[in-house]
Amino acid sequence: QIAAASGHTVVLVDQSDEILKKSAKGIEESLKRVTKKKFADKPEAGAEFIKKTLKNLTTSTDAAAVVHSTDLVIEAIVENLEVKNELFKRLDKFAPEHTIFASNTSSLQITNMANSTTRQDRFGGLHFFNPVPMMKLVEVIKTPMTSQETFESLMDFSKAVGKSPVSCKDTPGFIVNRLLVPYMMEAVRLFERGDASKEDIDVAMKLGAGYPMGPFELLDYVGLDTSKYIIDGWHSLEPNNPLFAPSPLLNKLVAEKKLGKKTGEGFYKYK
Repeated sequence: QIAAASGHTVVLVDQSDEILKKSAKGIEESLKRVTKKKFADKPEAGAEFIKKTLKNLTTSTDAAAVVHSTDLVIEAIVENLEVKNELFKRLDKFAPEHTIFASNTSSLQITNMANSTTRQDRFGGLHFFNPVPMMKLVEVIKTPMTSQETFESLMDFSKAVGKSPVSCKDTPGFIVNRLLVPYMMEAVRLFERGDASKEDIDVAMKLGAGYPMGPFELLDYVGLDTSKYIIDGWHSLEPNNPLFAPSPLLNKLVAEKKLGKKTGEGFYKYK
């Protein structure tokens, strides 16, 4: 959406036409919300903006078939290294030499993905934050093999789509999640020890630190399975790091399929 809205030609690829139809509809709805604010007193200009943006966007179910005329590939599929590597390996064969590959992963190593291709110097991380149209931040990740030219292109692209890029090396969680995930886990440990209730911890962080959500609200919003997946991955990389220690309570909730907002119950219950 933001790439198409900033004048880039975009091909959105997914597994089925059904998913793509749903995505296109979601983008159109999102654009309507944006234009309501942006063009509040100019509805005609707003309608023109939506039309122009949607014109920049086509869809396909065959990534290999469309990659041959692409300057940048941004992958945002399931957080599974094997599946990601398989995709990159395949696209590497069909993409032109100049094409830059980037992953939107929040927790996996970019270097591992780059190594599944022959373009390690044209590979980096572009980590966007949800909801992307609203959030200004993009983390641009440079591996030891990413060329300066590739890095600058990724920074320029981030600015061109209206974001504020920050740069980070290929370290677990990059900047935001590296600080945020241990903070959320520490909140769970505080609650597990019986030092404070989850409600009081949430209120304390909202009123005391000015956070829009408390850690337990945030965990439920993110998904307890996603948080567990991230911490398990980091724990396997650095088993002696106490910040990455797994939580028995989090593991229990995930085993009970209480994954947060999306399942109606996590640390809290949702109607």
